Amino acid sequence: MLLIGLTGSIATGKSTVANILSSPPHSLPLIDADLLAREAVRPGTRAYASIAKHFGPTTPDLLLPPASDSSTSLAERTDPPKERGRPLNRAALGRRVFGPTPSRVRDRHALNAIVHPAVRLLMLRAILAHYARGRSWAVVLDIPLLFESGLDVFCGAVVVVGVSSPEVQMQRLRARDTGLSAEEARERVGSQMSVAEKVDRCRERGASAGRVVWNDEGKEELQVEVARVMEGLEHGRGWYWRWWLWASPFMAAGWALWAVWNGWRARRRWEQSEKESGKKE
Repeated sequence: MLLIGLTGSIATGKSTVANILSSPPHSLPLIDADLLAREAVRPGTRAYASIAKHFGPTTPDLLLPPASDSSTSLAERTDPPKERGRPLNRAALGRRVFGPTPSRVRDRHALNAIVHPAVRLLMLRAILAHYARGRSWAVVLDIPLLFESGLDVFCGAVVVVGVSSPEVQMQRLRARDTGLSAEEARERVGSQMSVAEKVDRCRERGASAGRVVWNDEGKEELQVEVARVMEGLEHGRGWYWRWWLWASPFMAAGWALWAVWNGWRARRRWEQSEKESGKKE
């Protein structure tokens, strides 16, 4: 079973590509890191308690208001039991961690240090469940911070969804989130690894394990682009390959180790090239 790490920057269309891959004709199982992150920080979990402890004293609106508050949206009106606590206010938390200032960078690192381990555990459970079923040649891991979290080395292949310029990102972001100002949009785009860097990291893996989906046009063009990329990844990985790995856990473990080794080497090559280019400058 091939683990395909799907990533991109904010407002590049990664979620649209994920929907395409999980729908016919591809119909690949999808593990969404954002959904797992919500599950990991629901009231009552260890990550929820850590976030409340770290950010609560300096973020008065960290938790959503009680259901009795008339300003609370309908989707937010199911409060958990009192002993578990109220859900996190993701908008307030986002204001704490998005942005280039040193304090926000520190807060973002602190939040990631709490959430990422919990998400990885849930992700591992989901991967093992899909492997046990043995129904698909690949599983898509939808991870916005794939490279930042270091999870790219565990993927047999990486697909990056990119656009041609940051301006396109900001236009799409403000069209999607109409309440964002131009400055807020720039901060959110600037707080993440650039599309160019993700594309370079992806291409360092080689054509058989790193592909880029360009999303500068419409939905139909994107579907054609996705089909082209997936055809390249599926080549040589037919039903016999899937059943061979499923029937032999030892072979599957060996192939997984080989994929991790290749991913680690690609990361090291990229880091070395960045170091050499820095010396030239």
